[in-house]
Amino acid sequence: MDLLLVGDSLAMVIYGMESTVGVTLDMMIAHGRAVTRATEHACVIVDLPFGTYQESPEQAFRSAARIMAETGCQGVKLEGGAEMAETVRFLSERGVPVFGHIGLLPQYVHAAGGYRVQGRSGDEAEQILQDAVAIAEAGAFATVIEGVVEPLAKRITETVEIPTIGIGASPACDGQILVTDDLVGLFSKFKPKFVKRYAELGDQLEAAAVAYGKDVRSRKFPGTEQCFSTKTRPAAE
Repeated sequence: MDLLLVGDSLAMVIYGMESTVGVTLDMMIAHGRAVTRATEHACVIVDLPFGTYQESPEQAFRSAARIMAETGCQGVKLEGGAEMAETVRFLSERGVPVFGHIGLLPQYVHAAGGYRVQGRSGDEAEQILQDAVAIAEAGAFATVIEGVVEPLAKRITETVEIPTIGIGASPACDGQILVTDDLVGLFSKFKPKFVKRYAELGDQLEAAAVAYGKDVRSRKFPGTEQCFSTKTRPAAE
C-alpha cells in the first residue's frame, strides 16, 4: 500500500460508536502511533477529529502539531471545502502536509441529515467542485473524494492538479481507499454500495470462535499436545 490513513472511522469499527463525532485527539494519536511503528514503506496520514480544527487555523495547527510530533506520521487529513481553505493554507505554510476531504463529510453527518450521495443536483455538484479547487489552491497535497456521483468525481480529478483518492466516487480518481474492516470482511452487518470485499474474515473468525467454544466444553482442548509433561531433558554430560 502506498498510503495508510488512520481514519476517525475507527469510532465505528473499533469502538462501536454511531458516528465519528465522538473521536478524540488522544485516540487518533494512540492509533496513529501504533500504525507508524509498524510501517516501513507507506505514507501515513492521520485524521484530525471533529472539534479539533474547525474553530480556527491556530487550533488546527496545535492539533496537527501534536499528531505529527507524537505519532511520526507524514501529514494530517481534515474535512471540508472552501470554508476550510484558510486553515489548509495556514497549516501548509507552517510545514504541515494537509490531505483534504470533500464530498460526503462523515464529521458533518448530523448537519447534513445523514449519509447520502453528494452532487446529484447541479448546484451541489458545482459547490463540491469549487471546494476541491479551493483546498488545492490553498496547498492541500491530495484529497479524498467521498460519496459523490461518478461524473463529478471524474470532473474533479480532471480539474485539480493534486491527486484525488476516491471512496464511493469514480475509477477515474488517481487512487482508491477503503476501510480495512470493509475490505477484508470483518464488518458484516452492513455493506455500503461502494465496498468490494476481498476476504470474509468475519465469517472465519466467527467459525473459529464457535469451534473453540465447542472444543473447550467437550474437553477436546487443550489436548495432550498443548500440555506440558513432567519429563525433563537429561542434563548434558
